[in-house]
Amino acid sequence: MAVYTEVSDSELEAFLADYDIGCAVSFKGIAEGVENTNYVLTTERGQYMVTLYEKRVDPRDLPFFLGLMDHLAERGINCPRPIHARDGNALRTLAGKPAAITSFLQGMWPRRMTVHHCGAVGEALAGFHLAGRDFALERPNALSVAGWRPLFEGSRRHIAPELDRELAGELEFFEENWPTALPAGVIHADLFNDNVFFLHERLSGIIDFYFACNDFLSYDLAICLNAWCFEPDNAFNATKARALLQAYDKVRPLGDDERQAMPILARGSALRFMLTRLYDWAHTPPDALVKRKDPKEYLAKLRFHRSVGSLADYGL
Repeated sequence: MAVYTEVSDSELEAFLADYDIGCAVSFKGIAEGVENTNYVLTTERGQYMVTLYEKRVDPRDLPFFLGLMDHLAERGINCPRPIHARDGNALRTLAGKPAAITSFLQGMWPRRMTVHHCGAVGEALAGFHLAGRDFALERPNALSVAGWRPLFEGSRRHIAPELDRELAGELEFFEENWPTALPAGVIHADLFNDNVFFLHERLSGIIDFYFACNDFLSYDLAICLNAWCFEPDNAFNATKARALLQAYDKVRPLGDDERQAMPILARGSALRFMLTRLYDWAHTPPDALVKRKDPKEYLAKLRFHRSVGSLADYGL
């Protein structure tokens, strides 16, 4: 469930009065998603998305997110494009929350990920990274290595002693060995299958830029390796990984330093998502609207990457 804030007819009417997109014909909440409230808006002139930013999104970050979407769309990346009001601003207020209207993307996210999907995602991610090279704004990654220990400390009393020791050892390893000088830029940082749309077997868009930040570009690729290249039983699929990595490398060739760092980046990505899931599992009430995700999935992936020796083990 992702409709945390209800919008009245009068609030919507007043909100739309600042835009040149016509009057509302329908306004329907979307059940998918966990961070914000989302509605599909249909007006006399077309279909749009309306997003109300909830408490987990820092309003100070919104100019970065919205500006990035504008920047990428201008460079041909298929992503939601913010609709600007008559005063030129894309960010406004609706029902007491920061809100924005964006263009509506056609397509569906894949429930069952195939080799074809993985290749398309690799190509799109590389295009995203190239398009973002001249984006002027910056946002540090609050969920990089420095942010992992607070998540662990906030969760460790909820886990078994054996897992506590394992995760403490992982943190020490990454704090001592995390790369420091890889090519960096704007990354999506959350390109899971529910954030990628396909239409008629073609990738039709990338959505949800609300974790986007500046970090190593190859770390973004490592996140996708974890999100797209494991089977439901957590077995690694080297064929999918090869398709993802080769498609990315064809558009934006990986440097030798990035190739050598991929095992540690993928292992670190697995720990990052394991810790955020563990923290949410420990601190989200069972009756909350947000559906908690099982951290054990990413624990299994972390353990796999610990056994990887080189990029060749991933199929490239």
